[in-house]
Amino acid sequence: MNQTLVTIISIVAVAAVAIILFMGLWNMFRGGEGSGNRSQMLMRARVIAQFVAIVVILGALFFFGRGS
Repeated sequence: MNQTLVTIISIVAVAAVAIILFMGLWNMFRGGEGSGNRSQMLMRARVIAQFVAIVVILGALFFFGRGS
């Protein structure tokens, strides 16, 4: 894997987290029937997406980071 590909994957992962977060917030403010279940599902998806994003970013730092 090269550094450019990992950078693109990192950006996509962070964007996915942001999109899921805003979808959950929009659903929460909109209200309506079944809103609680959908918000809960979206927030769980956000946590999973955050985990993936953190793993990708930490992996990139481990393999491509410059340090002592």
